[in-house]
Amino acid sequence: MKTCICLACFACFLVACNTVTQPAPTVSPLQGTWQLISGTTIEKNDTVVTLYTTGRSFIKVINATHFAFMGHDLSKGKDSAAFYSSGGGTYTLQDSAYTEHLAYCNDRAWEGNDFNFTITISNDTLIQQGLEKIDSIGVNRINIEKYVRFK
Repeated sequence: MKTCICLACFACFLVACNTVTQPAPTVSPLQGTWQLISGTTIEKNDTVVTLYTTGRSFIKVINATHFAFMGHDLSKGKDSAAFYSSGGGTYTLQDSAYTEHLAYCNDRAWEGNDFNFTITISNDTLIQQGLEKIDSIGVNRINIEKYVRFK
């Protein structure tokens, strides 16, 4: 009888000490901090390429449900190249279809709009392209942005 009780206690001890391994949550490769390298806007027949590698810094931070972006000139707004932009909101991602709902923006006319993009990620490079259209302020352009993962 003592042997049965000891075996039962030992079995309970083994079961209690058994660790259950939980699978790690999957993280989308889109999540993280991205540094904008270049932006290309195409409006009507006009193409403008902006490089963000000198004189400016611009990042986008993406978590599981939200995004935020912020950028500024590196001369602290003290010359003709003064630049500041920030905003954020929620997003959805289905395969390569990425939609941003811009809830906050320093240019308030952009708030409350949805922007549909296609994204591609290759190694540490993110390409985001799509149409930015806001009828109330006359915006109707293709925007192509190239980011690298911030290290």
